[in-house]
Amino acid sequence: MALLALLSMLAGGAARATVYDAELSQQLLHGANLCAQAPCRDVMPQATRFSERKGRPSYVEAFGAGPDKAEHLVGYVFLSTDVVDIPAYSGKPIVTLIGMDTAGLITGVRVLKHSEPILLAGIPESTLLKFIAQYVGQRGDAKLEIGHGDTANGAVGLDAISGATVTVIAENQVISRSAYEIGRQVGMFKSEVRPPARYTPLNEKLSWEQLLAEGSVSHLQVAPKEVGLEGDGPYIDMHFGHLNVPSVGISVLGEHAYRRLMDELKPNEQAIFIIASGAASFKGSGYVRGGIYDRIQVRQDPQSFTFRDTDYQNLYGIQAEGAPAFTESAVFIVRSENFNPAWPWQLTFLANKAEGQSGAKTFVHFDKQYWLPSRYLVGGRPRVELPQAVWKAIWGGKKVEIGLFLFVLAFTAVMYSQRDTLVRISSRKHKPWIKRPRHVLWLVSVVFLGFYLKAQPSITQVLTWFHAVLHQWKWELFLSDPYIFLFWWFIIISTLVWGRGVFCGWLCPFGSLQQLALSIGKVIGLKKYQKLLPKPLHDKLRYLKYVIFAVLLGVSFYSMETAEHLAEIEPFKTTFIVGVWNRSWPFWIFIGGILGWSFFSERPYCKYLCPLGAGLALPGKFRLFGLKRKAECTTCHACAAGCGSHAIDSAGNIDQMECMLCLDCMILYYDDHACPPLVGERKRREKNGQALTAIDAGGYFIKLESVKDALANRAGELAP
Repeated sequence: MALLALLSMLAGGAARATVYDAELSQQLLHGANLCAQAPCRDVMPQATRFSERKGRPSYVEAFGAGPDKAEHLVGYVFLSTDVVDIPAYSGKPIVTLIGMDTAGLITGVRVLKHSEPILLAGIPESTLLKFIAQYVGQRGDAKLEIGHGDTANGAVGLDAISGATVTVIAENQVISRSAYEIGRQVGMFKSEVRPPARYTPLNEKLSWEQLLAEGSVSHLQVAPKEVGLEGDGPYIDMHFGHLNVPSVGISVLGEHAYRRLMDELKPNEQAIFIIASGAASFKGSGYVRGGIYDRIQVRQDPQSFTFRDTDYQNLYGIQAEGAPAFTESAVFIVRSENFNPAWPWQLTFLANKAEGQSGAKTFVHFDKQYWLPSRYLVGGRPRVELPQAVWKAIWGGKKVEIGLFLFVLAFTAVMYSQRDTLVRISSRKHKPWIKRPRHVLWLVSVVFLGFYLKAQPSITQVLTWFHAVLHQWKWELFLSDPYIFLFWWFIIISTLVWGRGVFCGWLCPFGSLQQLALSIGKVIGLKKYQKLLPKPLHDKLRYLKYVIFAVLLGVSFYSMETAEHLAEIEPFKTTFIVGVWNRSWPFWIFIGGILGWSFFSERPYCKYLCPLGAGLALPGKFRLFGLKRKAECTTCHACAAGCGSHAIDSAGNIDQMECMLCLDCMILYYDDHACPPLVGERKRREKNGQALTAIDAGGYFIKLESVKDALANRAGELAP
């Protein structure tokens, strides 16, 4: 439904004339029948009939036919100027028509009139249409913020319009506040009743250090690297606080200035001070042209408040002892009865961020919470349930699945750690303690990890890590998917301890799918056709995956978006996340070709194309524990002949970067009927009538002399 509304909106936008300074009739602006003049169906396409205006602020009810063919309420349509009066860059409001369904989701947004000259000077109106399209499908009470920053608090970041920051900030306020007010009026959104703040009769003069220590002054600092720049000093270093509280106001402003400010404030008006230093300005330059301070906002969920030049007062100095030096300062007035200083709120600083090598600018926000100390409020702070971080809610809702996932990882780690015992009780022709558990793990990996949990690690995550380390690391970004987060910790540890083969050969969902295809091929009679590529050809093709990895990494520094498109060489997303049936025919052919080849050869994709495997192979070279070798391995080719990974060279060396840790060579290592050195020794002893001793950790029969000496020593210890 939201997609239909979006398409209709874009189609309508292309067909209609410019809305710059459009003439709107009084009937549309104030008449009873809004939808007789306004294109209500553009923002509520599922409706067949609209009511007249009702309510304060006014809205229109939209009706449509349900599955039973009966007419029922499908949503609401409202004009922004009926709800809020927020001027934009031009000093005039952007008149916006908004639709919202009965579930609280925005179904459409259409700008009917704007007076923004910035959208005529090099920025087409289509850019504004693209911006407002982001609201379709969002909840009307969502935390909709311009720019992409900390999303751990559930905020939804929106892309800005470069060069029109004031315009998009104003329009975001128009849409989000209008939707929230109408939703609250019709009963969809419940607002908490907040009694007005009552301050304790404290009248102290505190030092700056004391103000910081108790939290009545808060600190927000942004480093240059957080906005893609270089430098040692802060990009911006801000301190701010609430001045209505007597002790804070007097300490910061001084007695006389505080009393004068309080006399000027009207009921429900709150004063906030900000001082800052650094390379950036919290005032920006938008207020010079459009009267809006486009770099700062105050948010008290679910509403945000933007300051105009009429909300600004000069702040000439800080009276608190020990206050830091600053380069700019201001007092801003929040003029809204919806803002309650007894409850927590946050200051948001907005900035342009340069992305990587491309230098492309994106809008980001940085937030700092503020909550008055309890001692300044009569009765103390109100009881507030702060919203749980999104990643915590995700983890809390998947406890059973996470437990099962951890069990699979732990079982794999424990099993591989006991490999020496497992290979000793196996033989080349009989290895159920390895073969059966691995087939179970492959099946679990494909069905449970892949298709059910969609926990398929990808090269895109490796690229994201590279950029996070270089630019800005945020744990919340990686914690949002618990399975991938836990999987990567398992991969990192197991790769450094044993090599990449534990993940690639035992648990990778797509690798397991290829391995199961090979096993199915054997069952259905294809075993005689199953062959590996000739070793010389394999040795050339195996480098292809390293080239792919290097290309993806290099491109990501130019454009992460392009790198993600190129990363479609990984069939993981199509197979487990999106679904083959949802992709076009080239994807079907690509994945069909890989799996078809897998019926006849072992893991072709892993060997030759997988950039993730290449990325893991490099650190795997420095693993702590590798597979064992004997002196005779340099001339014996028994293991190499049976290695499905082609990971053993002519000198008997195992290439741990290519090895999938199937353990077949380790079974031969201890098998006195398969390992040529052991076979020769066994036959010599049998011919000479000598006993067959146990095989030691080096892969040889324990020498008879050693056994005799041990028995003699034992007998001596037992003698009286």
